Amino acid sequence: MYNIEFYETLDGKLPVMEFLEDLPNKLNAKVVRDIELLEEYGNQLREPHSKHIKNGIFELRTKQGSDISRVFYFFFVDKKIILTNGFIKKTQKTPAKEINKAIKYKEDYEGRN
Repeated sequence: MYNIEFYETLDGKLPVMEFLEDLPNKLNAKVVRDIELLEEYGNQLREPHSKHIKNGIFELRTKQGSDISRVFYFFFVDKKIILTNGFIKKTQKTPAKEINKAIKYKEDYEGRN
């Protein structure tokens, strides 16, 4: 079993928690279920649920009807999984802005821990 942690910015914000709170109920429930799968299977979770993006950043992939959400995460020591940020996917290609944000959050977290 892995430990799920929400990345916290220096000013105390939890980007993934804020993302989850803004989701419609059904999509929120599915994302939470997928986070539980990630907690159970960790680095053994593969597509269609999880995919490596780059620089140690992975995406947790959830679909509910026509809504597609992504939550970025990375692995840290002692079986920790840090959830960084999430977004609703509107195009085929994952926005570079969201990937770069996840990389920035990962670097910040690693620097502070």
